[in-house]
Amino acid sequence: MSHGQVWRTHRQYAATAARWTADHWRKEAERRRALRAERKPLVRDARRALATARAIDPEGVTPIRHRAERELRTAKRRVPDPMWLFATKTAAALGVAGYVWLPHVSARAWVWSAVAVVAAVTALSVWIAVRERDTSGLKPTAEESALLKRLQPQHWKEHAEQRGLSGTLTGRPRLTEAGIVCAVRLDGTWTATKLRSAEEHIRNLLGARTSLRMQIKAGKQGGWAELTLRTRSAADGDDLKWTPERRSLGIDTVTGEQVTVPLGERLLIAGRSGAGKSVASRPLLFDASEGAANALVIIDLKRVEGRLWDHRARVASTPREVVDVVDELETEMLERLAILPKGQDTWTPTPDRPRITVVVDEGAEVMTAADKVPYETETSDGKTRTVNRSALPGLESIARMGRAACIDLWWMTQKPTIGDGIPKQIAPQIGVSICLAVRTPAEARVVLGEDAQAKGWNADELPVPGVALIRDGKRKPDPVKVRYMDKSVVIALPDRTPWSRSVAPTVEAAGAPMLTLVKDTATEAAPATDGAVARVLKAIETAAEPVAQKDLVTITGLSKGAVSKAVKTLTTGGTVVRALDGRLTATRGDDTAAA
Repeated sequence: MSHGQVWRTHRQYAATAARWTADHWRKEAERRRALRAERKPLVRDARRALATARAIDPEGVTPIRHRAERELRTAKRRVPDPMWLFATKTAAALGVAGYVWLPHVSARAWVWSAVAVVAAVTALSVWIAVRERDTSGLKPTAEESALLKRLQPQHWKEHAEQRGLSGTLTGRPRLTEAGIVCAVRLDGTWTATKLRSAEEHIRNLLGARTSLRMQIKAGKQGGWAELTLRTRSAADGDDLKWTPERRSLGIDTVTGEQVTVPLGERLLIAGRSGAGKSVASRPLLFDASEGAANALVIIDLKRVEGRLWDHRARVASTPREVVDVVDELETEMLERLAILPKGQDTWTPTPDRPRITVVVDEGAEVMTAADKVPYETETSDGKTRTVNRSALPGLESIARMGRAACIDLWWMTQKPTIGDGIPKQIAPQIGVSICLAVRTPAEARVVLGEDAQAKGWNADELPVPGVALIRDGKRKPDPVKVRYMDKSVVIALPDRTPWSRSVAPTVEAAGAPMLTLVKDTATEAAPATDGAVARVLKAIETAAEPVAQKDLVTITGLSKGAVSKAVKTLTTGGTVVRALDGRLTATRGDDTAAA
């Protein structure tokens, strides 16, 4: 290698080292500037606290004054010097030490001292480089770089007052897999709720796009709030297509974890039209229809989604079919509860009598179309008359009592308002709420709770489609990207025999007699065919032994007055007889017998 090449190589190394040093000098200076802007207000607060303590205790005989002095010293120590002052102090200290110490040592010790100083400087530079390096591997986009710059305390302090945010100050922003997170210090006039109401002012100060999701919640300590800008998702880059190996509901966009919803819960799945309710529910429907001890029943008056599952689920797509299948489900539920062994809280699913998941696809349509379905019945005098039957009482009964019988109700609607899309008797029974994008904050509160907006469950801000919030009492308000299960995948799933009560099972409960149930067409010929009477009669027929009238209130879920009127109607017509001890039995001869 020639002298010219050596010179050029050394010059290139020197230029690289200079750029590296300048870059880290700039980063360290910015870090110190941000920390000073964040911590100097704490020093002012500590000085005010000390002045107050001195006014209270001028003699210094109580701990309050000494504690305030310690807090002031601690606050001062936490404020770093500016980079130029730090470098000046370091150079001055080294110069004084060298001037005093080096002339009194030998040349050998001087050489080793120089080597030690160089090693120390090198180690310090490496430590700064490692600390400043982004260990997460995240590189900010152009948008994130601009937001990070505007979130710096110096920029925020200069523009906060003119944007109506005087009294707030940001901390050091951090780039995470879920976006940008920044702490905001609040003075005495601000709270996290008030800052949340000033979201538009924050958006204007940062120059953020309108569609950028912003979350503001209380910080980890008083006087602070936490601002999160959802510029990215932890689910980015993951394959969201559903496969038998990837059977979760979706991926948490903040933590990246797989999100699942276990069977056995009563669900509410809500979202406006086009939000992706059907797609979000398909992984759940697969789990509910898979396995020998699971069965799926779908009530779908729109006749779209249910058609995809009719090869592995019982599907009701007309109002009359809905009433019939709900009648069968209610009968099955009452029978299971009647023969449930004493001391056992829930039914044990078996292949003969599996866990049944009842899915109502578009509840508003069911509430309207399946509320008054005409049926022709024959009265005791041989005449034929038309009565209206409704599926709602049975669905409400399943929602209230079905969990113990392992019959779970999932209610889906695009009108998440009480009385329009969700029955008043069903809404309080919901255990898990899955909410996709809705139109208004009021709808979000109905689905996710009255405290939804205050705690960050802002479903009205979710993008469309395929993003949901899941509230089960354990999860945080982190959006979930749901998996996509294609229609062709559903159609290609293996066939399953749909559940039905056309052939009633024979069950022998511990300590109970053998019970065989056969549906009797004469039930429809009873003199009273309204919903309450039919439910009381069904409860009496399915009981393993004569039942007390007070127990019917618990079994049917009806009020005492409704049960009393129904019993009076049935006993007057001769359909039910009352024994000497007051217990009730149905006069069905051998049609419905308990031997």
